[in-house]
Amino acid sequence: MIEDHTNDIRALRERVARVGEYLHLEAKRAEVASLEARSVEPGFWDDPAVAQSVMSTAAALRDEITEYEAILAALDELDVVNELAVADDDDDLASETESSLKELTRRVDDIELSSWFTGEFDHGDAIVTIIPGQGGLEAQDWAEMLLKMITKYAQSRKWKVDVHDAPAGVEIGIDRAVFTVHGRNAYGMLTSEAGVHRLVRISPTDEKKRRQTTFAKVEVLPVLPEDVQVEIREEDLRIDVYRSSGPGGQSVNTTDSAVRITHIPTGIVVTCQNEKSQLKNKETAMTILRSRLYEIEQEKRRAEIEALKGEKKDISFGSQIRSYVLYPYQLVKDLRSGVETSQVDRVLAGDIEEFIVGYHRWRVSGQIAAAVGGGE
Repeated sequence: MIEDHTNDIRALRERVARVGEYLHLEAKRAEVASLEARSVEPGFWDDPAVAQSVMSTAAALRDEITEYEAILAALDELDVVNELAVADDDDDLASETESSLKELTRRVDDIELSSWFTGEFDHGDAIVTIIPGQGGLEAQDWAEMLLKMITKYAQSRKWKVDVHDAPAGVEIGIDRAVFTVHGRNAYGMLTSEAGVHRLVRISPTDEKKRRQTTFAKVEVLPVLPEDVQVEIREEDLRIDVYRSSGPGGQSVNTTDSAVRITHIPTGIVVTCQNEKSQLKNKETAMTILRSRLYEIEQEKRRAEIEALKGEKKDISFGSQIRSYVLYPYQLVKDLRSGVETSQVDRVLAGDIEEFIVGYHRWRVSGQIAAAVGGGE
């Protein structure tokens, strides 16, 4: 008996309609027209950084509008295929209906998520840093597991990943990892992973096979557009070059191509060694430094605002956001959204979509509740 998915398609269509309201598509069409008119004005390309930012914004808006219209068309087509499958009792069409429904649901999830991203940099690329915490060698191993988990997730979304620095640990794992994820909404999506991740398992390095708890911290920063101003004085920088120990081929290790930049006033240290060119490594390191300095200033402003409100808010990274338990039972649980699963291996292999979506749904519902409460 062929399953009729009419109700599922109708529910998905209702979701799409609600998302359309959030997206304010008519306003975005008007904004695209305004940006396109601006792009043909004399002198538009006199400032390439600003011009490129305008063109990127217009392209992103066009993509969002196009995707929404494509989803509407795909829903109409899915309706027809489903009707034919039921009417003809056709297994092939039924299979096509189910696979198309699953894929279309994911596309609706994506565009709904996109409608929730209202931050200045949410739709852009992300710089991710993973740092081992308490747990010694185990924490370095855990950091490498998190690196694989996040990069595999990025690859599943067809995002590009550039690993800038991931030196090996003393015996196992990695000492740290710094990488950039390039893709639409990469920064907005991956903010769900920022915080402390806790792992509970039988230690692979303990001869007595005792249970061990380890921690690693994930930081997520936006890749700043060129037109965002961040003051960095040359005299505040110490730049060291050294021989790369990372991946990249034999020629990487024959020259001093790796770069370490220390921002003296803040003590921030950025290293990059993935490129064969010292110049490219320096450019990448400066990009990361700009984002970190920008984030420090934003944190200062947020702290000042909270102080003016008279509220005490913990802005440290000391509290865990998610637990991964491999022993004595298997469970991954996000301590903010409440999303959990016993399929630990699947999660560690990069299937973290439900946790990311669940976090942002929890975040947005909290914002809505706060807005409603504040208006009473």
